[in-house]
Amino acid sequence: QVQLVESGGGLVQDGGSLRLSCAASGIIFSSNGMGWYRQAPGKQRELVAGITSGGSTNYADSVKGRFTISRDNAKNTVYLQMNNLSPGDTAVYYCNAERVRYGMTFRYWGQGTQVTVSS
Repeated sequence: QVQLVESGGGLVQDGGSLRLSCAASGIIFSSNGMGWYRQAPGKQRELVAGITSGGSTNYADSVKGRFTISRDNAKNTVYLQMNNLSPGDTAVYYCNAERVRYGMTFRYWGQGTQVTVSS
């Protein structure tokens, strides 16, 4: 059974920082691309940052220079360091794992963690 468990969300003031963690089980973590998505009220879920199994990263333009995604394959955990947060970053943040095998894409989601940035 695949489980992705996020933690680290909460309430922070404008300009503050948070570090999200996502602990994975039930998958071969090192073989999966990992990502952080977010969904604000009334908006579609969007990709925030991704990291491949090889360690390459990509970011949404809105978070470049402020957020950093990293992974620790020994701990089966992916992180999202968020600095200089603004109210526009308020959303539920979801962890995602993805792997292509046998021509099919296997995609898994965590339950989400709320991030609220107050002005």
